[in-house]
Amino acid sequence: MFDANDIRQDFTILNQTVNDEPLVYLDNAATTQKPQQVLASLQQYYQHDNANVHRGVHTLAERATARYEASREKLRRFINAASVKEVLFTRGTTTGLNWVADFAQGVLQADDEVLISVMEHHSNLIPWQEACRKSGAKLKYVYLKDNALDLEGLKQQVNAKTKFVSIAHVSNVLGCVNPIKEIAHLVHKYDAYLVVDGAQSAPHIPIDVQDLDCDFFAFSGHKMLGPTGIGVLYGKASVLKDMPPVEFGGEMIDFVYEQTASWKELPWKFEAGTPNVAGAIALGAAADYLETLGMDAVRAHEEDLAAYLLPQLQAIDGLELYGPQKADRHLGVFSFNLSGLHPHDVATALDYEGVAVRAGHHCAQPLLRHLGIQSAVRASLYIYNTKEDCDRLISAILKAKEFFHGTF
Repeated sequence: MFDANDIRQDFTILNQTVNDEPLVYLDNAATTQKPQQVLASLQQYYQHDNANVHRGVHTLAERATARYEASREKLRRFINAASVKEVLFTRGTTTGLNWVADFAQGVLQADDEVLISVMEHHSNLIPWQEACRKSGAKLKYVYLKDNALDLEGLKQQVNAKTKFVSIAHVSNVLGCVNPIKEIAHLVHKYDAYLVVDGAQSAPHIPIDVQDLDCDFFAFSGHKMLGPTGIGVLYGKASVLKDMPPVEFGGEMIDFVYEQTASWKELPWKFEAGTPNVAGAIALGAAADYLETLGMDAVRAHEEDLAAYLLPQLQAIDGLELYGPQKADRHLGVFSFNLSGLHPHDVATALDYEGVAVRAGHHCAQPLLRHLGIQSAVRASLYIYNTKEDCDRLISAILKAKEFFHGTF
């Protein structure tokens, strides 16, 4: 465990007031704040090493290339990939999942099936709708049981027709952790591919893609202390070797002739054009920061906060909480509604108290429709949040109830 109050000193943005109240930032599932160490890495690159990578032989170009590829190695370690060849820099989770769905179009046939869950973020849903629409394959859904993934239902639906299963590791609405390793064992019995949306897991829990045995794992930098516009797609080298690139030109080419061209080896054949060099370097700095804390400690801190906050939310009359009702099944994502109040009104009332949360459908409309609602309030925790932040959230919710409805 670590002291979140000490960590907060690295995050200048948290030291401000909002509506004359000290800021409590609880919108971490949308994006996290950036420590000074990450910001400094961006400044260092642009002030001292700014050059294109893999192209020049001058000193700045060589330094930029070395830092860019060193970051790839840091991310390899962060998820325990077998090789840097399996670590592809992308714009984020959405890009990575779209790349995989594009690959799927060349694999799927009319009688094939793709299986996803109803809890998926739109970024892990719409690309599969498109892949199935273009290929004629059937898109199937796994639903919920006890406010989490219906694992038995998934087992019943995976069969010889299944070619891809794409599942969120952690739901951005429910906060539940899905048993990816168990799912991988089942999926691979049928020689299907397992794709994992790791946007909400990579920042919060230790990731070992070799142990999970997934074929693809996508995540975003901005949800794990890094900058926006950078992310990673992991893929098994045996799969990526035969997977065609999605974008063409620039960095990814080897030789070009008038009518044909050939591609570089992994991982560069997927990274067309000038990459987000600064973003990749800063993401490496974010991985360094988290590894210094220890991902086991990151998860323990969040579990401690979740165990503290969950019963307090459950004790509020008129508050309906979505997702697992036990702390040991919950990461630090809490979606809820207050009876008779629109989520946007609740979020606005909380903002008046300096508490930043998200309200809306959270890019998961099929899930919310399945839950019988149109939108919800979401509070999400991270390394710099404290029990005092949780107390402020509860106090703000109670004030919102009193303001709109009077004391219950």
